[in-house]
Amino acid sequence: MSYRIVGLDPKQFAPFFALSDEELAARGMARVVADEKPCFPCRVTLRDADAGETLLLLNYEHHRVQTPYRSSHAIFVSEHASQRYDEVDRIPEVMTNRLLSVRSFDESGMMLDADIAAGTDVEPLILRLFADPRAAYLHVHNAKRGCFSARVERA
Repeated sequence: MSYRIVGLDPKQFAPFFALSDEELAARGMARVVADEKPCFPCRVTLRDADAGETLLLLNYEHHRVQTPYRSSHAIFVSEHASQRYDEVDRIPEVMTNRLLSVRSFDESGMMLDADIAAGTDVEPLILRLFADPRAAYLHVHNAKRGCFSARVERA
């Protein structure tokens, strides 16, 4: 069984980089500069930002469904993110060095199952969750801070 991991579309964030720090703050966002690695995971490219790289920190609604599982959380987006990650059967490095929470959802956005795994061991968990034919997609979160990492689809 194949799976596809997809980063967020960069077009939705591009206009925010032209805003001043005050305009960002008025929208509940902040401009930050990465000062260590790994620590600032871009949700578009699914890579950790290099030290000195500028990112936006913002709240993002990653699960826009009309169920109790509707959800949003803080994410980072790199200023240089122009192409989103989109790979089949490949775990991005940004995930391999973190403890992850993986949640499966049905077509209506109701959670079916969830578990945690070290990033180096997350592929068997993805395959196990997709073994349930009701699982339409998965969401991966960084388990320690709880932030959304990426969506996983059937390939």
